[in-house]
Amino acid sequence: MNQTEVFEFVLLGFPGLSENFRMAVSMSFFMIYIMALFSNGMVLGLIILCQHLHQPMYVIIGNLALSDLIFDTLTLPKIIAKYWFGDGSLSFVACFFQMFFVHNLGSLDSLIIMLMAADRFVAICRPLHYCSIVTNKVVSMFCFALWVITSFIGLAIAIMGAQLPYCGPNKIKNCFCSLTPVSVLSCVDSIYTRRTVFTIALAVHLFPLSFIIFSYIFIIRKIYLMARLENWHKVFYTCTTHWFVIFLYFVPRLVVYTYNQYQIISNADVHVLLICVYTFVPHFTSPIIYCLRTKEIRNTLKKVFQKILSRSRHVVKGQFLITNLAREP
Repeated sequence: MNQTEVFEFVLLGFPGLSENFRMAVSMSFFMIYIMALFSNGMVLGLIILCQHLHQPMYVIIGNLALSDLIFDTLTLPKIIAKYWFGDGSLSFVACFFQMFFVHNLGSLDSLIIMLMAADRFVAICRPLHYCSIVTNKVVSMFCFALWVITSFIGLAIAIMGAQLPYCGPNKIKNCFCSLTPVSVLSCVDSIYTRRTVFTIALAVHLFPLSFIIFSYIFIIRKIYLMARLENWHKVFYTCTTHWFVIFLYFVPRLVVYTYNQYQIISNADVHVLLICVYTFVPHFTSPIIYCLRTKEIRNTLKKVFQKILSRSRHVVKGQFLITNLAREP
C-alpha cells in the first residue's frame, strides 16, 4: 500500500462528453488558448517595451499577464492534444510538475488581483500620497514576494499529492493535474490531504476576496462623496467591469472547493466546466478589462498599429516602384 505502481496519468477532460461535441470543445479550448496568448502577450510586450507604461499599476498587470501565459501554456496544449490526437497521458513526474504550477499560479493570480485592489484603493482614497506610497520598486518587491510565497504553496501541495501511493485507476476527471482529482485515485484514504489543501485554498482565496470587497466598498463610498454625478457613473462602470473578472475568478472556484468537500454537484461534467470557467476565462478577459480599456494602453496600441500600417505602405510603394522600373526598357 505504500508503493506507487502508477507511472502515468490520463486526462479525461469532460468524462461524459459525447463524440459529437468533442471537436466543438477542442476548438473552444484552442480559441481560448490563442486569445489568451494574444491578449496577455500583447499587454506584456507593450508594458516591457513602452517606457511610459513603466508605472506601478502596469507592473502588477504585467505580472498577472505573465502568470496567465505560463499557466495556459502548461495546461491547455495537453488537453487540446487529448481531443485532437487522443494524447491525454502524462507521466507521473509531469503530472505533479503541472500540479505545482497549477496551484502556484492559481494562488498567485488571487494575490495579484488583491494587489491591484490595493493599488486602486491608495490611488482613489489617498491620491496625494500615492506617488510616495506606491512606487515601481515597492510594487516589484511585493510581486517578487508573491511569486516566492505561492511557489512554496504550490510545492507543498505537489509534495503532499506525490507522497500518496497510486496503484489502481489512473484516469483524471479534469483538464489538468490538480490535487483533488488526482488524490482521489490514491490507494489510501486521501481525505486528510484534501482537507489540508482545502484549508490552504480558503486562506489563499478568501483573504484576498475579503480585502477586495472592503477596498471597493471604500472606493465607491469615496467616489460617491467627492465626485460629480457623471464621474460617479463613469467610475462605477469601471468598478463593475473589474467586479466581472473577480466574480468569474472567485465564485466558481469557491463553489468547486465546497463541492470537493461536500459532494454537492453530482455531475462530473458540470464540475469540470466550473473549473474551466474560473481557470481559463479570466485569463483572456482580464487583459481586456484591466488594460485595453485604459486610455494609455489604447493610445499606445493605436500608435503601434499606425506605425505598422505606415511601414507596410512604404514597403508596398517601394515594391511597386521597383516593379515599374524593372518593366521600363
